[in-house]
Amino acid sequence: MQILQQLNSTEKKAFKLHLFYSSIDGVARGALVLNEFIFIKSLKGSNVQLAFLFQFSMVVFLFAMLANEVMRRYPNRKTLLRTVGILTRLPLVIFSIFPAVNAETGLSPNFLFLFLGVFLLFYTSQIAVIPSINQYLKGNYRHNNFGKLFSYSTTVNKILMMVSIFTVGLLLDHDANSYRIFYPLVGILGVISIFQLTRIDFKQKLEPTTTPITKALGNSFKRIFSILKNNTPFRHLEIGFILYGFAWMSTHAVVTIFYKEALDLNYSSVSFYNNAYNLVAICVLPLFGKLIGKNDPRRFGIITFSSLMMFIFFTGLSEYFTSYNEIWGLKLYHMLLIAVIFNGLFMGSMPILWGIGSSYFCEPHEAADYQSVHLFLTGARALFAPIIGIQLYEYFGFSITYLAGIAFLVLAIFLMIYSEKRFPKNT
Repeated sequence: MQILQQLNSTEKKAFKLHLFYSSIDGVARGALVLNEFIFIKSLKGSNVQLAFLFQFSMVVFLFAMLANEVMRRYPNRKTLLRTVGILTRLPLVIFSIFPAVNAETGLSPNFLFLFLGVFLLFYTSQIAVIPSINQYLKGNYRHNNFGKLFSYSTTVNKILMMVSIFTVGLLLDHDANSYRIFYPLVGILGVISIFQLTRIDFKQKLEPTTTPITKALGNSFKRIFSILKNNTPFRHLEIGFILYGFAWMSTHAVVTIFYKEALDLNYSSVSFYNNAYNLVAICVLPLFGKLIGKNDPRRFGIITFSSLMMFIFFTGLSEYFTSYNEIWGLKLYHMLLIAVIFNGLFMGSMPILWGIGSSYFCEPHEAADYQSVHLFLTGARALFAPIIGIQLYEYFGFSITYLAGIAFLVLAIFLMIYSEKRFPKNT
């Protein structure tokens, strides 16, 4: 990579550690990709419980502002994040003592609730880790290298995710109880990844504060409204994210149900489709990393939102155009193969846009505040969108749910076109 020869010593050190973090994180994330499918196929959780399981991964961001205030007051970011990692991720080892699932009835209600509780705790780590990643990297990467280096690490992350997804799919088709082995490993790897991240030098200057935390939270919400009020391009980007987010969150759990109920896929088939879109994502990530550094994030958002829209559209078509080929036990639906190409474009662009898009509208010292606004709004829409999506499916079926998602994405795309034209971003 020619870019690596252009890095200064600070960037080289940070990039090596970031790459190692992304590698470990990729293995852990890959093992969780089938989490929701495991929940409804093997554990026999209900549709509403499935919506909650997905919702937990996003709704925790409602507390992003609180986490940001706690981190402002705690000068030792390394110790704080490592403690968070141990408390939230290590509990996954409890799955090693779960009972074997019954093929007909799955797990008992008590264990299903425990399953949901452990993952709610697991996902809470994100409200501390995600803003910290932005701060760690923003303080070590120069602006013109930020997107490119982030995309390279994300590419490695996705390659190892694919290996992990493939392995987990084979394990589950062999034995549905194998989740009791790899979930504890995910917990351990999750802790290791945070320890690795915190080896990067933290260069942000934290001002000590004596303001009571309740007053500080009030000030944080004032900053939210101030940022959204005064930074019009960023406000439009966030409205676009709200529209996109509702589309994605309302259809995500429904697509999982669709794989089981409409297409009758096994674990290996779901793993194949996940790896297929990840392969596309890996191919386009370096390109997208360069594009976001040269283009307004709103223009980049048009690519992202359009890709998701086409994924939902072709996934919906597979209910009506049901032709498929079966190879090595994999059900390869023709429409779904087209859908995963667009899902790959979406997954190749969204991690970059979602992870660092907000940083392009602020100064380095403002990155945590802007990302906290972004995360808080993510949590706010997560309160409603997954449950509404399940209710739409249960009342009207798959097609209406998908069409609703497509409509919100069309609105988001037109808003990005309008915003970039009327309110160009300051350099």
